[in-house]
Amino acid sequence: MRAVLCKELGMPESLVLEEVPGLIPGPGQVLISVQACGVNFPDTLIIQGKYQFKPDLPFSPGGEISGVVKQVGSDVDSLKIGDRVIAFSTWGGFAEELVVDQTRTVIISDKMDYERASAFVLTYGTSYHALKDRAHLREGETLLVLGASGGVGLAAIQLGKAMGATVIAAASNPEKLSACQENGADYVINYAQDDLRQSVKEITKGRGVDVIYDPVGGSFSEKALRDMSWGGRFLVVGFAAGEIPKVPLNIPLLKGCSVVGVFWGEFTKREPDLNKQNNQELMDLFDQGKISPHIHRVYPLEKAGEALNELLQKRVIGKVVLSTTV
Repeated sequence: MRAVLCKELGMPESLVLEEVPGLIPGPGQVLISVQACGVNFPDTLIIQGKYQFKPDLPFSPGGEISGVVKQVGSDVDSLKIGDRVIAFSTWGGFAEELVVDQTRTVIISDKMDYERASAFVLTYGTSYHALKDRAHLREGETLLVLGASGGVGLAAIQLGKAMGATVIAAASNPEKLSACQENGADYVINYAQDDLRQSVKEITKGRGVDVIYDPVGGSFSEKALRDMSWGGRFLVVGFAAGEIPKVPLNIPLLKGCSVVGVFWGEFTKREPDLNKQNNQELMDLFDQGKISPHIHRVYPLEKAGEALNELLQKRVIGKVVLSTTV
């Protein structure tokens, strides 16, 4: 099979596409013939050795794929050969085959194609876990999404609307803001040119926002935290800006608000039953037409480095996907 390999830590240009031996599933595992693989920000970190997990070299990046079950190991009771599935792992997805535990798969809806399926689990799983399990977002509340035009950002907008919230989307240029509006945002803020705090104050009539979804970090985190309503919840999702912010702890004290961590990958391991329930609810929302991944572009497997660079250079609106069939 073909696989995109990271043989030395570095930037996307160092990745190579090679023929490697096929895989064999062990007990409780399934072998999946990969049709498409979502490209995510953690993929850019893991190849540089900057992610929480550091696999031995060489390895293939890629944490979410869609495909067809090709072979099942012993003790597999939930899947059969020919099933269409989404699978999530920490790495290994930029390849024509992937072996995962059967518990780390989701049956694909008949209404969902492979490209959207590969862009579904990580972004919507993260955002749904954040809004539902960590923030307990309620109907009628106001949600502010930072970095709103990215994969998890657009997912958060769609889910926020599906959950009955008023959604404010913040992004850095008109094209990205237009995509936010197309995906359901009620209000948009261009924080490259507008004052974030003043804009939030005007939109909420001085009340502030109930929930902040922050996958970016950097200089806007503290500004957003200062715009929380009493009892609000600030969701720490990631640090795409590259800077981990340090915020004054008197702000949560004065606001009576909470700063809440969101680590979806660990959640899937520690609470697999709740994650399974969330995945089913997400698939139901997709079938109802309330959520759907926004695909920026589909690349062939041999252009994985180009796809990752698009992400690093912040040119992606929604998700980029690798396909093994184009």
